[in-house]
Amino acid sequence: MIRPTSPARRHTTHSTLAPSINDLRLIAAGRHRRLWEVLGAQPTGTTDPATPGAGVRFSVWAPRARSVAVIGDFNDWAPEPMLARESGVWSVLIPEARVGSLYKFRVTGPDGSVQDKADPLARQAEPMPGTASVVTLTEHRWTDRTWIDARRDIDPRTRPMTVYEVHLGSWRNRASSYRELAVELGAYVSEMGFTHVELLPITEHPYGGSWGYQVSSYYAPTARYGAPDDFRALVDHLHSLGIGVLMDWVPAHFPKDVWALGRFDGTALYEHADPQLGEHPDWGTYVFDFGSPQVRNFLIANALYWIEEFHIDGLRVDAVSSMLYLNYSRPDGQWTPNRYGGNENIEAMEFVRELNDAVHQAFPGVAMIAEESTAWPGVTRPTALGGLGFTLKWNLGWMHDTLGYLRNDPVHRAFHHGRLTNSLREVDTEAHLLPISHDEVVHGKGTLWTRMPGTEAQRAANVRAMLAYQWCHPGKQLLFMGQEFGQIREWADDRELDWELLRGNIGGGLRLLVGDLNSLAVTRPELHGLTAGSVEWIDDSDAIGNIVAFLRRPDPRSSAETGYLACVFNFSGVDRHDYRIGLPQDGRWIELLNTAAREYGGSGVGNLGSVQANGVGWHGRPASAAITIPACSAVVLTPAPSTNPADA
Repeated sequence: MIRPTSPARRHTTHSTLAPSINDLRLIAAGRHRRLWEVLGAQPTGTTDPATPGAGVRFSVWAPRARSVAVIGDFNDWAPEPMLARESGVWSVLIPEARVGSLYKFRVTGPDGSVQDKADPLARQAEPMPGTASVVTLTEHRWTDRTWIDARRDIDPRTRPMTVYEVHLGSWRNRASSYRELAVELGAYVSEMGFTHVELLPITEHPYGGSWGYQVSSYYAPTARYGAPDDFRALVDHLHSLGIGVLMDWVPAHFPKDVWALGRFDGTALYEHADPQLGEHPDWGTYVFDFGSPQVRNFLIANALYWIEEFHIDGLRVDAVSSMLYLNYSRPDGQWTPNRYGGNENIEAMEFVRELNDAVHQAFPGVAMIAEESTAWPGVTRPTALGGLGFTLKWNLGWMHDTLGYLRNDPVHRAFHHGRLTNSLREVDTEAHLLPISHDEVVHGKGTLWTRMPGTEAQRAANVRAMLAYQWCHPGKQLLFMGQEFGQIREWADDRELDWELLRGNIGGGLRLLVGDLNSLAVTRPELHGLTAGSVEWIDDSDAIGNIVAFLRRPDPRSSAETGYLACVFNFSGVDRHDYRIGLPQDGRWIELLNTAAREYGGSGVGNLGSVQANGVGWHGRPASAAITIPACSAVVLTPAPSTNPADA
C-alpha cells in the first residue's frame, strides 16, 4: 500500500532536499565528479519522522523512464513515487527510511514495462543472493593521514612496487571477514616484504565464479566479507603496516542481470544501444556507452570514489584492450570502422584519457595500471603527449614469452632464446609492471610450479630462477597468491590455498626467496628504474648455454648514486663453473643472491659469498670474473663497498 502523503509535504521534500540546480546541470553535462554525494540514498542526519527533513533522500538518474518509485523494507515494499527533476534525475525523501534499510527502484520504462532495480549508486549491497541496496553511512575514523599525505609526493614509477595479488575469498577460508583478513593478510604481507596488495575486484557482483569481474554495484564493496566500514578498516590497517592497496576495477563491461544496470530505465542507458558496441561477444555482458557524457561521468566518479572514500592507492583497470578496439573479438562484418576508417574506438580512448587525467589531478601519487594486452602505442605516455595517461602497463608480452621459454626442457631452450631476451630490448616502450597473475594459474594452464619441466627439484630450481629474473628485470613485480610457495593445484575460488606446502623444504625455501627478493627490490636503487638507462647487457648471445647476463644501475634520471648489480641467469640443466662475465670494474664482488642456496631448497652450489674480478677485459668491459652459476639458477653480484663507486 502507498503511504498517504500530502501534496504540500511532497513539494517541500523535493524543494529542500533534492539535488541542487547546479548538481543537476553538472550531471547533465557529465561533469559531476562526486556523484555519490547527490545520487543514491543520502541519510539526512536526523531520524525523527516528526522532524522536517528527516529520513533518507533517494535520487536516481533514469532519463527515459515513464515513472520511478522507491520500494523498501521501511514501507513493506510498497512503491513510493519519485518526482522527475531536470537532467533525467528522480528524487524523493522518505522519513521512515533509516541507515540499514533495504531498498530498490521500481522503474517503468517508456514502453510500460516494470522492473525492480538495485541502485546504481548504492554504497552498500544486500548479501547475496539478495539483490537489494542498503542505506549506509560511514562511521569509520581513518588513522592513515601520514600515509595519505606522503603519497601525494610519491611517483609510483620511481618507487619500488612488489605486488601480492589476492582473491579474498580463497586466500584463507577461515578468515571470512574484511577485519579478520586485515589482521592475517597484513601480517603475512608484512613478513613477506611486499609493498602492495592487489585485490581482485571487491565491488559487489552476483556470481562468485566471476571472481568479481562482472560487477552489479560499482559503488558497493561486496557484502561477502562485511560492511563498507569493514573494508575501510582493512585498508586502514594495511596502511598502518606500510602496505599500499591496489584494486582491480572493471569499466569495460557489466553483466545483464535484469535487476542491475542493464536496460536501467527500460532502454539502453549505461550500455551502448548498438549491439556491435554495446555487447561483448565472449563474455555475454553489456559494454558501457563510452560516448555518453553521463556514463563516462558514472565511471570516472566511481574511480574517484574508491580513492576518496576508501583510500585506495591505485586501480588496475581491467580489459583495456577490449575497450580500445572496435573489432575486439569481432570478426569482419560484425564491427564498423570509426570515422577515419580505423579499428580504434575513439570514444573509449577519450574516456580513458579523461579518466586518467581526473585521477592524477585529484590524487597525485595514485597509480593507474592498464591491463592492455596488445602493442597499442603510448599506453603510459602522458595524455598531453598523445598517450593514454596510465602510470604503468601490465607487460603481458614479457609474461607469455618468459613462461613460454621456461616450459621447454633446458636442452631445447637454445631454440627459444629470443623469448627470454626480447623484453629487455623493449624497456623504453612503456612503463611496465611484470605480472604472474591469477589468469596464469587457472583454466588448465597449471600453476607456476606445474609449468616447469623436470623432477621436483628441477621444477623448484626453475621457479626460483624465474622469480629472480622477474625481480631483476626492469619493471614492477606482481605475483598471485600461492605462487610464492609453489602451489601445485590450480587456483579455485571456492577453496583456500594449500598452505601445508610451506611445511616442506621446497615451499618454505621459495617463500624465503621471495621475501629476500622483495628486500632487494626495496633497498637497492639499482632495481627501481624502468627505463633503458637502468639496464645494460653483459651478454645476451649465449643461447647454447642458456645464459643471459645484464647490469642494473640506478636510472640516470634519478637522484640515486651510481651503483651496480650484475644479474646472471643460467637456465640450462647443468652447473656452469669458471664462467667468465664482463664487469665494469675489478675488485671483489659480493654474491648478494644465489637462488641455489640451501636455505632456498637448492643444491648449495655457489661462489662462497664473493668473486674476484680482475683487469681482463671481457664482453666489451674493462674487467671480468670467472664465476659459478648453478643449474637453473640466478646469481646477483654487487661490488664490495671498498670498490663500489657509490662509496668512493
